[in-house]
Amino acid sequence: MAAAVALPDPGRFAYLKAKDVARLAEAYRFSEAAHAGQTRQSGDPYISHPLAVAEILAGWHLDGQTLMAALLHDVTEDTKVTKDEISDTFGRPVAELVDGVSKLDRIEFQSAEDAQAENFRKMLLAMARDVRVILIKLADRLHNMRTLGAVAPAKRRRVARETMEIYAPIANRLGLNTLYHELQELAFSHLYPLRYKVLAKATAAARGNRREMIGRTLAAVKRKLTESGIPATVQGREKHVYSTYRKMIEKHLSFSEVHDIFGCRVVVSDVPSCYLALGALHALYKPIPGKFKDYIAIPKANGYQSIHTDLIGPHGVPLEIQIRTEQMHRLAESGVASHWMYKDETDKLSELQKQTHQWLQSLLEIQHQSGDPHEFLEHVKVDLFPDEVYVFTPKGKILSLPRGATAVDFAYAVHTDIGNRCVAAKVNGELVPLRAELRNGDRVEIITASHAKPNPGWLQYVRTGKARSTIRHFLKTMQYEESAGLGERLLEQALKSLKSSAAEVDDASWERVVRDSGARSKEELLADLGLGKRLPAVVARRLLKHADPAREDAGAGSVTIRGTEGMAVQLATCCRPIPGDAIVGSIKKGQGLVVHDSDCAASLRSRKNEPEQWIDVEWDPRTTRLFQAAIGVTVENQRGVLAKVASEIADAGSNIDSISMGEDRAVFTTMNFVLEVANRQHLARVMRALRRLPDVKKLSRIRE
Repeated sequence: MAAAVALPDPGRFAYLKAKDVARLAEAYRFSEAAHAGQTRQSGDPYISHPLAVAEILAGWHLDGQTLMAALLHDVTEDTKVTKDEISDTFGRPVAELVDGVSKLDRIEFQSAEDAQAENFRKMLLAMARDVRVILIKLADRLHNMRTLGAVAPAKRRRVARETMEIYAPIANRLGLNTLYHELQELAFSHLYPLRYKVLAKATAAARGNRREMIGRTLAAVKRKLTESGIPATVQGREKHVYSTYRKMIEKHLSFSEVHDIFGCRVVVSDVPSCYLALGALHALYKPIPGKFKDYIAIPKANGYQSIHTDLIGPHGVPLEIQIRTEQMHRLAESGVASHWMYKDETDKLSELQKQTHQWLQSLLEIQHQSGDPHEFLEHVKVDLFPDEVYVFTPKGKILSLPRGATAVDFAYAVHTDIGNRCVAAKVNGELVPLRAELRNGDRVEIITASHAKPNPGWLQYVRTGKARSTIRHFLKTMQYEESAGLGERLLEQALKSLKSSAAEVDDASWERVVRDSGARSKEELLADLGLGKRLPAVVARRLLKHADPAREDAGAGSVTIRGTEGMAVQLATCCRPIPGDAIVGSIKKGQGLVVHDSDCAASLRSRKNEPEQWIDVEWDPRTTRLFQAAIGVTVENQRGVLAKVASEIADAGSNIDSISMGEDRAVFTTMNFVLEVANRQHLARVMRALRRLPDVKKLSRIRE
């Protein structure tokens, strides 16, 4: 028994103080006793897993608390040990770390996807409080991936996909480069075992065929650096199998067409030597235009720094070279874990810690705005996208954004208020659409307006999690407020049918109805009415509990529509009603009030099948906004006819929102316009003007 208790390979924990090693041994004994009789699917004693996780973390020189939490990370999940017991025995910090890593298996979820999303949300929020949580989780995932061959194929693929989509990108975001590549390789080998075997075999064969050339290339690089008086360590670096596979997929190449499967890493003493080495190597081999990246001047978001250059090596074979300092090399391999491994390296590491902290804080902000675990997972996955573009603010500050990010993403990256109020953008001094994608080196300026607010259409093209979650949060809040306003008007109509009004309802009645309905406030109850989640007539009767049913009057009036209610009131796109049209309204759950033309075929069918959903509505005569109306114009197909029609529409005071052309254009063609008009009379003026054109043969309003 004593042999089983002793920690193997004590050299791994030699960096710890003696008292920490003693506490670690105590945690090991506690975990071994808790997991007694349990085995892994491979047949090994279960304690072998937490011990392996602790050893991985010891390789990163994590502190004693983290290693104890690693040894205990499964006890609350798989045994009867509680968080309080761990707290009493090993201290609250260790218990919090264990709790952050543990899954939520004891809570009932609707599906495996719900459980995954909620587990991920809980883990990232715990990580935002203490980054050691994610380091334990990543070490846990690494050992599970190394031993994944013992589990069933279906689970193997699920775990491998989760690793590829979530855990490997997190490792990359934290700068844990070695871990990132190992997780990718392991996940790829389990997701596509045959592809992995074929590519690994082809890579080994190519390495053998090029061994002599690779040796000569490395020797030439070392010789050139020595001649230039630059002390350096030169290492050969073979590309990972998954990197080769991804390049083949993205660029539609065969393996034989992927030439740069071999690279070279040059490690020098200081930053000036990096640029001196670059000059020397460019003199040795010709650089490939457009294949140079300076991550020293502009570091990646995860703190990574290096110079990357692609050269034409011997026999025309491309050669990728990375040039960095020793400190940059440590940071590139260990990322945020360098904080524990190399505590004497203060300046750059403190900058990395600051960047990591900012990212973790942004996760808390996204969580606050999202609420829903699936939505949170979606936003964070977007932020873990590995490719980046670097752009400049007007003051010269560099911002890192995902590839494909737009001016709106940039605005939200600067500040939430800038994003919410942006109306236009300038890139390199020229006005561009807000949806314009940004490129490396762009200088971006955002133009704001105090009255502006987020547009739902932005969600179609923003790329960052912060922008997406902030826009959704704003729209939800706005919809809530607008729905509450609509709900108030619907309730007023229902009260009129009972020959009463909202002014006659006392506060006690409101409090009773709000409490009985389960709503948190009067505003929430009104918003539910506006969103169609509750029936106004039922709420009205409850407010007037002593009202006589005989007081009901079905003709108590209509709800007045201005068209400016926002998302709470939607104008149906099937019939596009405008002021002057007879209209009806449908209350749909989650959508609020949808307004149709009273002759609309879709509304006629629904009113027959679901009459309880429909209410009387009418236009407010004071409405001032423009509305969309569709018309079909059949004209003689000749040169310049579109310009004539567009000119008449403009002269009649209308804008063209969109236009589509009919397919048959032999003699006559039909042009379908969506116009902006103030009301039915305005549309009639536009149509009269078009009828005066001799080229117009037929004209009608499109209702469906």
